[in-house]
Amino acid sequence: MNLVVVSNRVSRGKPNEPMTGGLAAALLPVVEKTGAIWVGSSGRVRDGQQKEPFAEVEALGAGALAMLDLPAAHYGGYYEGFANSALWPALHSRADLIRASHGDYASYREVNAFMARALLRFRKPDSMFWIQDYHFLALGAELRELDVTQPIGFFLHTPWPARAVISGVPNHRELIEAMLAYDLIGFQTDEDRENFLSYVSCDLGLAVEDGAIVSSYGRTRAAVFPISIDPQKFAQQATRAMTHPDVSRLRRSLNGEKLAIGVDRLDYSKGLVNRIKAFDRMWAQHPNLRRSVSLLQIATPSRGAIEAYGNLQSEIAKLVSDVNGAHGEVDWTPIRYLNKGFGQGVLAGLYRTAQVGVVTPLKDGMNLVAKEYVAAQNPADPGVLVLSKFAGAANELDAALLVNPHDIDGMARAIATALAMPLTERRVRWEAMMAKINANTIQQWFADFIEALQDTNGVGNVAPPEPPQLWPRRTADVVARYR
Repeated sequence: MNLVVVSNRVSRGKPNEPMTGGLAAALLPVVEKTGAIWVGSSGRVRDGQQKEPFAEVEALGAGALAMLDLPAAHYGGYYEGFANSALWPALHSRADLIRASHGDYASYREVNAFMARALLRFRKPDSMFWIQDYHFLALGAELRELDVTQPIGFFLHTPWPARAVISGVPNHRELIEAMLAYDLIGFQTDEDRENFLSYVSCDLGLAVEDGAIVSSYGRTRAAVFPISIDPQKFAQQATRAMTHPDVSRLRRSLNGEKLAIGVDRLDYSKGLVNRIKAFDRMWAQHPNLRRSVSLLQIATPSRGAIEAYGNLQSEIAKLVSDVNGAHGEVDWTPIRYLNKGFGQGVLAGLYRTAQVGVVTPLKDGMNLVAKEYVAAQNPADPGVLVLSKFAGAANELDAALLVNPHDIDGMARAIATALAMPLTERRVRWEAMMAKINANTIQQWFADFIEALQDTNGVGNVAPPEPPQLWPRRTADVVARYR
């Protein structure tokens, strides 16, 4: 088997390289151990004059990493435009934040087509293509147009919203029709899968037979594959990281006080505003917890050129300042707020240091931070996970303290409960969560998806009887079509 994994974001796997999202953290061990080729953006753009799109191809464990420069003329519309100003808010049920133009959609399709042409370099008779996430919803259709008949699978790391929300995305019908070129579409939860099937059945009028969608492409199976981590490896990292200088300095600075930790990209889906308000409420209602617990909030900036993200960064910075001003003292800072990323090794040690892990997104596909926090704990004296019931991880980690991230008072009570929880209960809850994480590892996730994709055998000679020219290659043509 020649497996080609494709994503927008990639990781070189350097020990101290900051991880900016769950996708990169999850795929890295898969590629390193299986010999797959991982294709993604180099982070640079090209002017269209270069004949060779791949900037670098290098070894990555047993596998390889191939990075390419995306076309400069379309990158902005593809990434900041359609992917992150239309799809991302929609997928996280924030229809009020959807912003996109016809040109953005055209650029999104152009970049998907560009990636498809580049992937032909890695096509072999025994190839399988595994496409990752919302940046490349149409990549399968573009590969089919290039006569690729090998199995092509797709995994969505984000949630999939209700029909009414996804219908707010420009060109949603054409885009979802293009997704049916995949042989297998994987989702994080049953709810995500059912939302997708509901759209396909009700809006596209297509039959769904035994979980497979019947379209002009053939049969597309929709299934659930909850993503996970390598818990044993992460536990080992956490143990080793306790002597790391950053972790040691943090532990010394606590002076006996307890620590809560939150680790997120700076994104409106992560519920950071409500989380900070919950800590503010807790300190106001429980003055005895002042000086006895602080919050370390790591918030890695991203997509700063998008207005919603710039506004969020300003709002959170002001809110942290206000809370620290209200509760802080000359020798105690309630919230330690860091706008930078850390490598997995350091994060593991920070998780193990914290008595409470706070993972409270408003909506999240899985949220691997929740699983990482649990795996990093000391079995003899584990911390407590406070987890949003709207994170995919809540379906597995139901022994956490589950909260509604919109309920500020409820979160404040849950954090206070976590801080006061006796050791016996902490152990029982931790052991229950670890049992589930150990039973569903990143290795199992990979094996389950690949086995299901192999069973599809690709499309073979199955193709639309009259292949429609839905997506002209010239931007002007696309804009005109959907104006």
